[in-house]
Amino acid sequence: MRIAGLIVVIWLIIGGVAAGQRHYFSGSDTNCAKAGTIAVTIVSGPLNYVGANPKIKCHVPQPSK
Repeated sequence: MRIAGLIVVIWLIIGGVAAGQRHYFSGSDTNCAKAGTIAVTIVSGPLNYVGANPKIKCHVPQPSK
């Protein structure tokens, strides 16, 4: 069980490094697509280094007036 937990932590750290290298954490604009792309990049972990480049597109509906 400890080894599985360690593997998951390392997997997520590698994903965080990949997101940092792609400069996803820089900039002040935040939106649904940027947050989603950061999340899937981190979850993808080492797959980012073998060609995966996950992107999320989302449109949040505007409130009615």
